[in-house]
Amino acid sequence: MLYAILSICLAANSGSCGAVTLVGEPFETTEACTAAAPRIAAGWLKGRPDWILDGTRCAPAADLPALPVQPVADGVHVHVGQVAQFEDSPDGWIANLGFVIGRDSIAVIDAGASRRQGEALFAAIRRISDKPISHMIVTHMHPDHALGAEVFREAGATIVGHEGLADALQGRGPTYLENLVRLYGAGAMAGTRVVLPDVAVADSRDIDLGGRVLTLKAVATAHSDNDLTVLDRATGTFFAGDLVFRGLTPIVDGSLPGWLDWMAAPQAGGPVVPGHGPVAANWSEAVTAQQDFLTTLAEATRQAVRDGLPMSQAVPVIVEALQPFAGEWASFPESAARDATAAFKELEWE
Repeated sequence: MLYAILSICLAANSGSCGAVTLVGEPFETTEACTAAAPRIAAGWLKGRPDWILDGTRCAPAADLPALPVQPVADGVHVHVGQVAQFEDSPDGWIANLGFVIGRDSIAVIDAGASRRQGEALFAAIRRISDKPISHMIVTHMHPDHALGAEVFREAGATIVGHEGLADALQGRGPTYLENLVRLYGAGAMAGTRVVLPDVAVADSRDIDLGGRVLTLKAVATAHSDNDLTVLDRATGTFFAGDLVFRGLTPIVDGSLPGWLDWMAAPQAGGPVVPGHGPVAANWSEAVTAQQDFLTTLAEATRQAVRDGLPMSQAVPVIVEALQPFAGEWASFPESAARDATAAFKELEWE
């Protein structure tokens, strides 16, 4: 199949240009794609007044830039992102993304930090399977996981998230997008928009891909206030989103006690796909290091509170208590200070 690729530029700055692939309307021939490209380009640009068309071309799926992915179980594929925070990454492609192939359709778990990354994940999927993409599951609102989702809506997928995801994206999404444009440039983020879920999961929901069932569970406030996990019941593969960090310093953006409580209950026995870092063979391998780090964070924070330290003095003391972990986690100094601040704000009111 072939897809129309648009070159678009900011109307206010012709030097800021990027390319977008319109994945929603594939074509069987170059002639059909070339003839239809102006029409579908005009439709796609409607409602995007900041961008103007600078040209179109058509390319087969095999020629589209694709993310590297690896099989972790039968029919389960994962892209492992860079183990870094945004500020240390050239493009923000830092999150792990995945997809599960059923008999009838495919579900994608997390969409990446931009439309461009979402398109590269789509291309990776199409190199493996041409089955319909029925579901785009967003594990939580952070931009490295959520901002590529519109690509999959255009491809026909239903976007699914925690019942708190829509409010979180409405509140934070525009700022996330503005910050990433500032970091990486308008061209790299061309066409990226914040999109809200079509389906909200309040507790648990099963998705049947045809002989293959995924169980989605909404988690109480932990890493964030809208975490959603995905279990592939056929293989036991567990997509934890950012409830599990490996190699990259964990970030508390929800509730530290809630996160520790969640980790205290072991999950599925198959491979564990973290939000960041390498896939783990089992639950213990996935969470032990993170559990040690967050437990120390909680203990040091509670001690600072007991000692009556104000936050300005408590944060350096807490960070110092975390120093034995510094060599184990990427992007440690800034993240540890951020975690200490978040933990103090929460735990001083226990």
